[in-house]
Amino acid sequence: MDSSTNSLDDASADGSADFPDRPSMIEVRLQAQEDEITLLKSSLADALRRIRLHDQLLPLLKQQLIAVNPGAARVLNQVCCSDGCTGSKRLPSSSTVDGIRHPTTSQLSDSIVTNANGHIGSPVSMTPRPRPATLDRSTQTEPTLPGQGTGQDRVPLPRRVQSLQLEDALPSGEPVVEGTRAKLHRVPGLEEEYEEEDEEGGGEQEKALSWTSSVEEPIQPTTIRCLQREDFQDRSCSPEEPGSVPATVRTSDSNLSSRSGPLSPIQEGEKKPLVRRNSEKLGNLEKQRKRLDKKAASSANLLTRSPSLENRAKELVAGAGSPGSRRGTYSQEQSIKMFIRGRPITMYIPSNIQNYEDLKMEQPSERLELDWVYGYRGRDCRANLYFLPTGEALFFIACVVVLYHINNRTQRHYDKHTDCVRCLTLHPDKVRVASGQTAGVDKDGKPLHPCVHIWDSTTLVTLQTIGLGTFQRGVGSVAFSFADSGAFLCVIDDSNEHMLSVWDCNKGTKHAEVKSTNEAVFAVEFNSSDSTNIITCGKSHVYFWTLSAGQFTKKQGIFGKYKKPKFIQCFVFSLTGDVLTGDSEGNILTWGKSAADVKTLGKGAKETFQIMRQTRAHEGSVFTLCTLQGGALLSGGGKDRKIIRWSADLAPERECEIPENYGAVRTIADVYGEELLVGTTRNAILRGTFSDGFVAIVQGHVDEMWGLATHPSQNIFITCGHDRQVCLWNTEEHKLDWCITLEEYGLCADFCPNGSVVSVGLNTGRWMALDLLTREVVSESTDGNEQLSVMRYSPDGSFLAVGSHDNFIYIYNVTESGRRYTRFGKCNGHSSFITHLDWSKDGKYIMSNSGDYEILYWDIAAGCKLLRNRFESKDREWASYTCVLGFHVIGVWLEGSDGTDINALCRSHSERMVAVADDFCKVHLFQYPCPKPKAPSHKYEGHGSHVTNVCFTHSDSHLLSMGGKDTCILQWRVVGGGAGDSRERLASASSTSTSSPEPAST
Repeated sequence: MDSSTNSLDDASADGSADFPDRPSMIEVRLQAQEDEITLLKSSLADALRRIRLHDQLLPLLKQQLIAVNPGAARVLNQVCCSDGCTGSKRLPSSSTVDGIRHPTTSQLSDSIVTNANGHIGSPVSMTPRPRPATLDRSTQTEPTLPGQGTGQDRVPLPRRVQSLQLEDALPSGEPVVEGTRAKLHRVPGLEEEYEEEDEEGGGEQEKALSWTSSVEEPIQPTTIRCLQREDFQDRSCSPEEPGSVPATVRTSDSNLSSRSGPLSPIQEGEKKPLVRRNSEKLGNLEKQRKRLDKKAASSANLLTRSPSLENRAKELVAGAGSPGSRRGTYSQEQSIKMFIRGRPITMYIPSNIQNYEDLKMEQPSERLELDWVYGYRGRDCRANLYFLPTGEALFFIACVVVLYHINNRTQRHYDKHTDCVRCLTLHPDKVRVASGQTAGVDKDGKPLHPCVHIWDSTTLVTLQTIGLGTFQRGVGSVAFSFADSGAFLCVIDDSNEHMLSVWDCNKGTKHAEVKSTNEAVFAVEFNSSDSTNIITCGKSHVYFWTLSAGQFTKKQGIFGKYKKPKFIQCFVFSLTGDVLTGDSEGNILTWGKSAADVKTLGKGAKETFQIMRQTRAHEGSVFTLCTLQGGALLSGGGKDRKIIRWSADLAPERECEIPENYGAVRTIADVYGEELLVGTTRNAILRGTFSDGFVAIVQGHVDEMWGLATHPSQNIFITCGHDRQVCLWNTEEHKLDWCITLEEYGLCADFCPNGSVVSVGLNTGRWMALDLLTREVVSESTDGNEQLSVMRYSPDGSFLAVGSHDNFIYIYNVTESGRRYTRFGKCNGHSSFITHLDWSKDGKYIMSNSGDYEILYWDIAAGCKLLRNRFESKDREWASYTCVLGFHVIGVWLEGSDGTDINALCRSHSERMVAVADDFCKVHLFQYPCPKPKAPSHKYEGHGSHVTNVCFTHSDSHLLSMGGKDTCILQWRVVGGGAGDSRERLASASSTSTSSPEPAST
């Protein structure tokens, strides 16, 4: 235990620079110490078993002693009774002699004796022969419980006794016959264990003592062989070998032999009484016996739960001594151990790896390029859709600002933001763009400051980064000035005071700043004719700001006789300079300046902004207002989903209603003539006119997504999420083929290998198989009442595995081309919910992961049987690799990972690379396999939330990744790469590393 602990300390010191996560390091060390405690407990269980063994041998030994001389029984009873009654009475010490010892629990052949130096000598002959009689002061007694007697009364024996000589049992004056001697002695190695128990019990309860006997006199060979056979059958220890005697024995015996020689004679008629070594009081023998029995049972249960403690000890020592990562350690038993939240996970090294330590991990030759972005953020953002003179629609989702050419159906992307984009505005020159992002945290929990990027929409080059370290929480609204050709930028952040600041766009410096309000702010704009006037609106307020000499003055809009709405959602400037606002009551309010009311307010009264006119526009909120050339106005409604065109004097001219499945109108952008772009609250962008209606050109999910699967032979994929939608997408045409709405929300999906059916697992334990062409449900079933987390068809499509949060994997037989399912069996063995699973290439085995970081293997063909020996699965080939825990993907885990940092991974069909979806909004691309910690990777940003799933298309030409709360699907193009598969590369790396002694640099 000490050496292992020291090794752990050394490993901690060596790896401190590379392992800054102190809590994780402490968890690792605590786990290592728990493993050592487990080993010690197993040793204690073995010792207790040996004690019970000697307890059973004691009656035979006592009978043998009495057979030598019947007077021994009287002496034993006198000594035991005397010491057991008085407790503290000390007997005189015996003489100092040396002698021969016969430990009965260590005999394999006729007899084994111990010489004066404590080594084991040659077997004793079975023929009677005289021997020199010796006196002995042996300190090696074996403490055991008294065994079962044969009709004799059991008497408590003193615990600490040095020796019992045969002459003590002889009548007074009777000489000792040479060659006949008996003694009781302590068995080496057990005294220390009892001393530890004494300390544990406070020394208040005395442990019972039993005896083993060495009888040195002519004994019938049949008797000896009988004893030896019974002893050898019961004991678990192998016979002692020379040199195996404990050091305490050798030291004691060698000191004695230096004075008296190998054998010392016993003086005739001399009697040596027994001596108690300590003066502890004897406790209740029956109570102690029960206590030891309880300990033995507890330790036996421990051994039952940990059947391979010896192997665990070897792994522990190997792991503790590793100078590398504390998370991944290598042992000589060809296995690698990694730690997650302090829990060791052992994975066995495949046979084709000759030298694991020298494997070189490199970045994959393939790379990813962002090809397409599916979705639009309209559910909680305003004024985030513009039309550029280049024919591109400008909008954002997640961390990406998308420039989508509505005619050519191509996309460009501005991807310099480090977290979710929250607001967007277009410069008066129609080229420059300002986009603000929210605050975030990196993988180490450090805050990422919000900021505003000013960039060129033609070159996608960042021109200015404004407010880095100034804004709090995020940027809620931005606006360019108009009167001075966009020289200034106004920003409102998401702090409690919603700080209003004005910045010089060219210099990137702050011009002025003021606290606006503690209420929510929805919009900000410069007056189109005066850059010193700024208007803000939000919850129950409209503020008119004036900027002069770097100072702001504020005037609040007065509602007067009109009902004050709960929210002012939006506003625009009319051609006459008036301010038009849309509110939550469905009204359009016209605001204007009023002269100061000197009569009522006195000489100090100032002009005010009051409502000049109220126009009823929509049922429900007015979410957006858009001015057109010529002074016309467009308004978009919430509850009624209407778009209404108004004349310059606010007379309604035309209106239309968008389909219900797209949600309410969030924002409107003018295109050409009568053509419009409409952003909706259900994350869709529509294109159309009042006369021809509107069609969706951009669609997406509206809630968190988890289910993702790609077709086995076509360039299509399916997604499902918490919005209860199941969507089929086309990766070539970049569009939504179809979408259906379910009663419950989907969490997982997989295509049948024939490609005609897709199965979707729901949150209620129900799953269904859908026909891709008709979208009809061809089969459905329910497994448990908890959510399903993974659906996986076998390679030949004959089985379907359904992983559930009820800890089971349900197996179904699949017939009729994926349209008929019958229950085949259930995999029962995980102690937590199923997270991932994969089929072997032959379709007979399953590898699965669970929420408590288990890796289990199942023999499906044998009736869903759990394979206890995971070593047997180390060379098995898998048809897919999505399990986040496994030997081939150890390197994807970062230092200090807590087990939930990686949500999903997917191996390419070429088996050359593996893509990883993590909890820090990143997509990683690793070389496959990557079985060593700290494997290098390509890292890609774009998602604004945890990445929930990744999947390669059937040809590995693209990778798809899904965000969680950002409702975004990113399609990445795979570029680069060379020939050869993973097995060739791994074999080459293994053979190269074998011939090179230098360590690999990763």
